[in-house]
Amino acid sequence: MKLVTRIFIPLCLLLFVVSKTNAQISVSISVGTPPPALPVYVQPACPTDGYLWVPGYWSYDEDDGYYWVPGVWVAAPQPGYLWTPSYWGYEHGVYGYHAGYWGAHVGYYGGINYGYGYGGVGFVGGSWSEGHYRYNTAVVNVNTTVVHNTYVDKTVIVNNTTVVNNHTSFNGPGGVTAQPRPEELAASREQHIQATNDQVSHQQAASKDRNQFASVNNGRPAAAAMNHVGGQPFNGQGHASTNSTMGQRNFNNRSNANPASQGNAGNANHQPNNAAAPNNAASNNQNQQHNQPQQQHNQPQQQHNNNQQHNQGQQHGGQQHQHSGGGQRPPKEKH
Repeated sequence: MKLVTRIFIPLCLLLFVVSKTNAQISVSISVGTPPPALPVYVQPACPTDGYLWVPGYWSYDEDDGYYWVPGVWVAAPQPGYLWTPSYWGYEHGVYGYHAGYWGAHVGYYGGINYGYGYGGVGFVGGSWSEGHYRYNTAVVNVNTTVVHNTYVDKTVIVNNTTVVNNHTSFNGPGGVTAQPRPEELAASREQHIQATNDQVSHQQAASKDRNQFASVNNGRPAAAAMNHVGGQPFNGQGHASTNSTMGQRNFNNRSNANPASQGNAGNANHQPNNAAAPNNAASNNQNQQHNQPQQQHNQPQQQHNNNQQHNQGQQHGGQQHQHSGGGQRPPKEKH
């Protein structure tokens, strides 16, 4: 069976690479069943200046199936670079995983609405200015006692009462059907940097935690999001996870890359944010206290039933999700 799988996957990859070259960089693995729906979860507050949000996503293990890689704040590999999330796309009877990447512009990520600035097209959660990253607190949650480069732009949020493909985690029949725009295709041809060492460590840690596997958690991972790689794991409600091994390991191989704009890591603020519920809006000023030492969870609540990102020509599920991007690296392949 393993031999058949090893032969089948390269053949599928060939089909994907030929047909999807213009849509995304590559396909690393193909699966016969679609990934689970994107879980609803709270976005932890950005812990320090210069970190960017990488949405959570479903990765795949050849033996045990899909597992959730939590959304996480990470340092960009260099100033001016933004993260394009990974995504699953259906083609020729299989679901292929397209790895995310860093680049000067956000490219095509399947039209998947991961929430917190990633509404299916582009990114509206922040921008670079003169080598410093600025956060749009109308969309993402930051600890403003530590992070001061912030602004509020609510024009990226529009009201929408239509919910389509809510929580959908893949592109294709039965999921999101968005096709890449010209600017997304242009971004795919730019110079890119693969997932950082921290992102790779993050994905590997998720693959070793049984409570992250859909076969165990029924689509509700123990660690839905984390404040930084190797940091505090949080469940979908934004509380400290009590049954996750993530964050308890010693990340000796983590990279020493500093965020583009260095700041002092402070107490993370978390406030319930339904990242996988419909639509991309954030209400700042809604606070919820969580039982965590030295951490207040003060997060913009993304309103997902009536809001979604303005710059989407197609409405892709109007949901606030966090998937395919939590340090997005090609899913683990076994040999």
